[in-house]
Amino acid sequence: MAQLTLEQIQKKSLNRLVGLHPVFKMALEKLIERCYARGVWVLIVQGLRTYVEQDALYAQGRTKPGQVVTKARGGYSNHNFGFAADFALLLRDGRTVSWDTLEDDDKDSLPDWSEVVEEAKKLGLEWGGDWRSFKDMPHLQMVFGLTTAQFRAGKRPSQAQLDTVLSKINKTEDEEMTAEEKAAFKELQNTVQKQADRIKVLEFAAKQPKVPTWAEQACINAKTAGVLDTANDGSYDFYRLVAILDRAGVFNKKGDK
Repeated sequence: MAQLTLEQIQKKSLNRLVGLHPVFKMALEKLIERCYARGVWVLIVQGLRTYVEQDALYAQGRTKPGQVVTKARGGYSNHNFGFAADFALLLRDGRTVSWDTLEDDDKDSLPDWSEVVEEAKKLGLEWGGDWRSFKDMPHLQMVFGLTTAQFRAGKRPSQAQLDTVLSKINKTEDEEMTAEEKAAFKELQNTVQKQADRIKVLEFAAKQPKVPTWAEQACINAKTAGVLDTANDGSYDFYRLVAILDRAGVFNKKGDK
């Protein structure tokens, strides 16, 4: 029987945490830590998935061999946006990964799976085993009430929602945070806010709600020439290209000099 340290257990999930939203990632890291304290070794076996990876998984049991494991195509799973993950149990031999929901490897009469779910819910995580239509027992997510349609449209949780989760992560049960913990928590809040601000800048650059003033005439010329149907919801690079082409005379009508 192997006796692994917390650090060794954490390292086994490290690669699957890459790309997840920072606050969701922290919740999973805390989950691993709390479960270890209860004698349960939990592994994160699935994290962020690209649309292509999601489509390949969706094809399993449909157009490809295997059992059906998901109802979601690419863009319709919370895995695609970094707010979902799947877990499994690592047994005491330190090698065997189990999805047995009745497994009790720490011999405390409570199934290890149930202990993971219990700790996950304390951290504000949603468990796929509670779903009515399609129970996904290894699935955990933190979507802040947002749908995949809203995620696809670029909507993300508010800072207030993130702060609520951060407080759960950083506060131990029945114990106030120390001055050092409060300082670390404040620094973490600032980091998350900076990341959220950066995301907003990138999203604005990728999709602007209206045509910039400096590109208005170029867009009008492009529409008059029949090159564009609409100039709405373009990116900065799109408007820049239209302006360059207009200056080069590409949108001049035949006969115009």
